[in-house]
Amino acid sequence: MRIGNLNVDTTVLLAPMAAVTDLPFRTVCEEFGLGLTITEFLSAHALNAGAKKTVDKLTPSLHGRAFGVQIFGREEESMIRAARMAVDIGASLVDINMGCPAKRVVAGACGSALMKEPELAAHIVRTVVSAVPDDVPVTVKHRAGWDQLNRNAAEFACLMVDAGAKMITVHGRTRTQGFSGESCLEIIRDVRDMVPSHIPVVGNGDVVDVDSYQHMREVTGCDAVMIGRGAQGNPWLFKRIHQLECGNPDPGEPSIEERLVTLKRHAELIVELKTELPPNKLIHEIRKACAWYAKGLHGCNQFRQQVWQIQSAQDAIAHAERYFTDLVDRYAPVAA
Repeated sequence: MRIGNLNVDTTVLLAPMAAVTDLPFRTVCEEFGLGLTITEFLSAHALNAGAKKTVDKLTPSLHGRAFGVQIFGREEESMIRAARMAVDIGASLVDINMGCPAKRVVAGACGSALMKEPELAAHIVRTVVSAVPDDVPVTVKHRAGWDQLNRNAAEFACLMVDAGAKMITVHGRTRTQGFSGESCLEIIRDVRDMVPSHIPVVGNGDVVDVDSYQHMREVTGCDAVMIGRGAQGNPWLFKRIHQLECGNPDPGEPSIEERLVTLKRHAELIVELKTELPPNKLIHEIRKACAWYAKGLHGCNQFRQQVWQIQSAQDAIAHAERYFTDLVDRYAPVAA
């Protein structure tokens, strides 16, 4: 996939998610073959104000891997400075969030609220495009529309492209839907049909496994798929999709042993890369990871409750190792 001057060897992207797509999680996904990750969505206003909590999330990928930074806001100067901060840390692209449905974001007339102000949204894109080097593409992520009566995704996307956006990502729900109901694939298909063919259109919403990835591609004709919640505790999904797109067999679901190895790697990265966190915040991140990787396994609810009572990262990881090892023993084949 070509995004402006940027070549990306992938047909799947990791969606920016607040409190999820931090550097440890992005790194795990990259190690499973994901070609491009994007930071958590970041407030341009907070970046400009030097808010430590937000600035700490402005993190380049490790080992020179390509990455994008997603920003949101509506003030011209603030967006310019935030985009330049992204470029300064080596971002391969700057993505503008026009799809977040969160009340606190919409209350500031940002995120998906900008779909009600398409001319202002286009002006923001033009402003950011003019503020960054030509080889750093500016992209836009938006929703189907504000509500069911105002599903203006296709027209909105065309305006963003006219303003200089080099890639469009469409979440198939409206803002009023939030994350309820189903993502509308027809809306994504309409965007792909109307946007010029040289501009990649990425489909987003309800992709949680290989089948839903393939269904999204087939129905919408999108150039790539962005996966959000379906990737939590499931980074091997990117490896499976990559293998299929290369014409190789699907490696299938991970074994319990593979889940444990990945959880331990993720926990290792949290401890290594989030040194700014106090102990209570660090253990919270470890607990989240434990819950993600155990989801759907036997006794996962009890395990999650137990982990939430543990007060140190090392103890939580040790408890997770015992839990997964017990599962391996439980399902080990019995010798004849």
